[in-house]
Formats: sequence, structure tokens, C-alpha cells
Amino acid sequence: MERTNFISPSLSSTEVVRLKSLCHEARGNILKMTSLAASGHPGGSMSSLEIFALLWSQAKVNPSEPLKKGRDRIIVSHGHTSPGVYSVLGALNFFDLHEAIVSFRLAGSDFEGHIERHLPGIELTSGNLGQGLSAAIGMAIADRSNGIKNHIWVVAGDGENQKGQISEARRFANKYMLSNLTYIIDLNHLQISGDTADVMPVNLKAEFEASGWEVVETDGHDLNALYKVLRPANQNKPRLILARTVMGKGVSFMENKSDFHGRALNIQELEKALVELGIENNMEELVAERKVFLTNRPASCREKPEYHLLKNTGVPITYSQEHKGDNRSAWGKALVSLADANPDNLPLVFDCDLAGSVKTAEFAKKYPGHFFQTGIMEHHAATMAGCSTLADKVSFWSDFGVFAIDETFNQHRLNDINQTNLKVVATHCGLDVGPDGKTHHCIKYVGLLRALPNYRTIVPADPNQTDRAVRHAGTSQGNYFIAMGRSKLPVILKEDGSVFFDKNYEFKYGKVDRFRAGKDVAILAMGPTCEHALQAAEILGIGEVSTAVYGVSCPTEISNEFIKELMKFKQVITVEDHDTETGLGAGLAIKLSELSGTPALTRIGVTHYGMSGDAKDLYTLQGLQPEQIAETILSKLS
Repeated sequence: MERTNFISPSLSSTEVVRLKSLCHEARGNILKMTSLAASGHPGGSMSSLEIFALLWSQAKVNPSEPLKKGRDRIIVSHGHTSPGVYSVLGALNFFDLHEAIVSFRLAGSDFEGHIERHLPGIELTSGNLGQGLSAAIGMAIADRSNGIKNHIWVVAGDGENQKGQISEARRFANKYMLSNLTYIIDLNHLQISGDTADVMPVNLKAEFEASGWEVVETDGHDLNALYKVLRPANQNKPRLILARTVMGKGVSFMENKSDFHGRALNIQELEKALVELGIENNMEELVAERKVFLTNRPASCREKPEYHLLKNTGVPITYSQEHKGDNRSAWGKALVSLADANPDNLPLVFDCDLAGSVKTAEFAKKYPGHFFQTGIMEHHAATMAGCSTLADKVSFWSDFGVFAIDETFNQHRLNDINQTNLKVVATHCGLDVGPDGKTHHCIKYVGLLRALPNYRTIVPADPNQTDRAVRHAGTSQGNYFIAMGRSKLPVILKEDGSVFFDKNYEFKYGKVDRFRAGKDVAILAMGPTCEHALQAAEILGIGEVSTAVYGVSCPTEISNEFIKELMKFKQVITVEDHDTETGLGAGLAIKLSELSGTPALTRIGVTHYGMSGDAKDLYTLQGLQPEQIAETILSKLS
């Protein structure tokens, strides 16, 4: 099909005929693939069909070069409409349509129940409703930063607009004047439980207009009318298109029936529907092919993406023995240093009304065009920041720990699935937050992050290691989560009194640092408790207990080689400003449980929600002071 890239003011009659034919065939293919799988979402796929057909046939997206730099972007937020997406992309030669039909929702197939971004033409793996607009905004910000002039369309269901994250996203889009953004809502008025007005009424037109958007309404099945509003000409603000559609459009007994939102047709219903559509029923052949596919399942080729990274780490900052500062200040200085070293590829930095506390204010002042203030909108910020990396930018998001991971775990999970390249720097983690109390004590982040296979967790011991860890994350592939507290920390020293993480130190992910050698007991400490562990070792030394002290900055990456090193000790103790059931100690316990003849393990850390008070007092209440650590160890040795 000839592409116009929305240049023409209207569709030609030839294009209308072609697109109508494509949509007609696609409706049959949607029904066939969902019935073959005996599951799926045919109703919404059929109501969104004309939208999909117009976008992928007219936008600046080439099937032969689907990842070409400068392309337009099409994001489908309601990823359950995958049958419609696959039918259109297959028909437009992005991939093999027949394979999509035969193997839909089959284990081992690339054509999963919700759309997958490893497939040509698909920008985002989606299905967690309400995140598509935030993802698109992240890509729009990144493309703008890279000097790309393109248009970005987002397609969503009307039911998902009951989600609060969309309210956050639409306000951000208006603030940053994303006039190249068009948000299309498939307004079929139905969701799983029935009419959207009954389930949860939302005045979409009024809400988006109040947020500064242009709002237009159209018939979502009229190709000519839809084309005119999808066309980005003369758009000077983000645009919302309310596309009035019909659930199950094209098959009379399916139309306007919420039952078909998530139910495939049975054999009898499929036969009836295909007769009505005038489409050949070749299901016997397809069923036979599906069985062959099932027994000769191909290996799915899903390579990890390679991102455009910061090339230069800059000059590391080494803090002297006398320095006593907080890790968050070291992070802020390292961020500016990284930016200074990469003037042609400045990172994007996202903040949620905490720039002064999380120490991104200096970057914001020096590089205002690359700093984005979202206000108190953590869910949108997490998705947006993550997905901005899918458009070739290195992005940092800094927030308090409870907001950076506890509150936004679902958003990070979607980032993880999409294999983004986000660097999250979480300050105010642990009991170290102190007076803010239990609502703000982030004490379970290691466990949460352990559940995300594409996230790497770093908990630096002091400002020097923080500086190196930030530089490592910014110049390395993948999602990173760097956690730190609020209080000032002493610089970790060697036994001779010199700086441990000195100018020759290079951070290597997963490497455990041995601060002190010993042969009786090994203390493994994480983050701010490293200094407490060192002091505890001194106390134990007075009683002639030879104590090794290790700093474990990567608690989710404990190597087998390090486990072998621990086997020589009588006792192993973990110390952490973190929940003992999900943190460093828990991870080590799992590793040790797989072996025999392991040393006894004692986990010292946070065992219950903390109170509001001075961090030192809270440490005392949880047994984390050096004297208490030493006393606990001695009780285990007696």
C-alpha cells in the first residue's frame, strides 16, 4: 500500500477501498486467531481496527526499516487488542501474518496475548492499562532532545482512562507543550463489567480540555473522518481524539456486547460470523497447522537491545579521610560531572518535587533543558523516565525510596519487561530517614528489585563508592537502582587509614569489597551499616575474635565464588538497614541453602516497622549499633 505519511489533506478513493478491504480481512483474522487460541480479546480489536489500519499505513513507519531513526511512533496502550494489531501489521508486511494467526497465544510463539515490542512495528510491550500515554511522553521527550521532528500517536481503550496515571500524564504533556502527541481513545463505551458509564463514569472531554488539550470527536470507523483528525497538520497542543466505535464492529451478534471484550467465539459462533463477513472458513487447516507448530515450537529470538550510552565517565571525585557528607550529595555531584563529560549526549533527569532533597537541583540549574519536573506524579514519572530510554536517551529518575520503588513497583515491572535503560537513584532509604517515620522508611527495596530480573541494585557504602557507582550505571547497559540513605557518612578507610575507594578504585557490578581480613567470623554489611560493621569488628578484635568485614554493594548479585570464600568461616553475619526477610541476609540464606556444610548465618537488620525519631535511636531499637552487633556475634560464638 502506498504511504502518504499523512501529507495529503484527505484519503484518496483508492486508499479508502484498500483500507476497507484490509479491515474487512483483518476482522476475519482476528476471529480466527482468537478462536484458534480459545482466548483473547476480539471485541476491542475490532473496534480499534480502523485506527490501527490508518496509523500503520499512513504514518512515517517503514515495514522494511521499522526501527529507522526519526520514525513516527505508534504506541498501543490497550495491549490486549493484540489480534487487531497483529492482523494489521501482518497485512502491511511487517511480519508473517499467517504465522501470527496460527501461533497466536501459543507457548513459544512471538505473538503473545498482549503486544510485544520485539515485533517489528511495535514500540512498547503493553497491557498494564494506563501506562501507554506516559510511555509515549517519555519517547516524545527523548526524541525532542535528540533533535527528531516526528509525530507520536497513542491508542487506548476508554475503560483504562479511569486510571489516575493518565491524569498525571496529560498534565505533563500540556506543561511541556508536546504538540506532536495525539492520544486516541477507542470510545466503544464497554469494558469487562459492562457500560463504562455504569462501571465508573469519566468525562474525558472536560478533563482533557481542563488540562489544556485540544479535543476532537469523530466516527472511529469512518476512514475519511478519522484520517482528517489523525493528520497532525496545524496541531499546536497535544490532541485527544475521542473515536466513537462499536465493540465487535462488523459482526451483528457481537456488536455492543461486553461479553466479547475478552471472549473468543466458539466454533458455531465463528462459522456464523465468517458467513456474515463473507470470509472463507479454513479453520480445519489452521487447527492442523497449529498442532504442528505446537510440536515443532521455534526458539524465540529476543535479543536484549543495545542502547546509546554515555561514553565518558568523567573524572571521578575522591573524598578524603576528613570528609563527612551524605551519599546523595555525592550522587548529585557525580551526575553533573557525567553531564559535563558528555555534552553531545546529555542525560535526561526526572524529578518529583524533591530536587533539593535528592540533589538534582545543581543539574537542573546547569542543564534546564534536560531536567523535567513532574511534581508529585510518581507513577507517570516512573513509566515516562523508563520509556524515554527506548528512544535512545540515558535517563535518571531520582526520588525518595518509598516512592521510587514501593509505590511504583508495577511501573518498574513494565520497564523491566520492556528492557529499558533507566537509572533510578533512590535517596532516603532505610531507617536512616529517621523522623519521617514508618510511612517513609523504605526497608523492602532489595526484595522488590530481586523480583525484577533486568534491574541491577547498588547500595554504596560511602560517598566515594556512590560517585563510582553512578558513573558505572550511566555508562552501562540496563536498568539500575542505586539506593542510599539521608545521613552523612564517614569515608570508608583501609586498615592503614587511607581511603578505601580511592582514585584507583573502579566499580564493578557484583564485586564484593573486603574491608578487613579475618578467619573466625565474617560480617557482610550493606550501605550505611558498613561503618557500623567495621566498628563492631574492632570491638570483637579486643576479645580476640578475628573478624573479616565485607561490603556488599550489590545484594541481588552474590556470586558463587564469594560463597566459596565464606565457607571457611564459623559464623557469617549480615548487617543491613533493611528488612531481614527480604534483603541481603535473605538473599544470602537462599544461596547457602543450596549447599551443604555451610557456616551458621545470623541476620541483623530491620525486623519490624521503625518509629519516628533520630536515625541513631532507631538503629539502637533494631540492634544495629556497633556494640549491639558485636554482642550478638559473641552470643552466637558462646
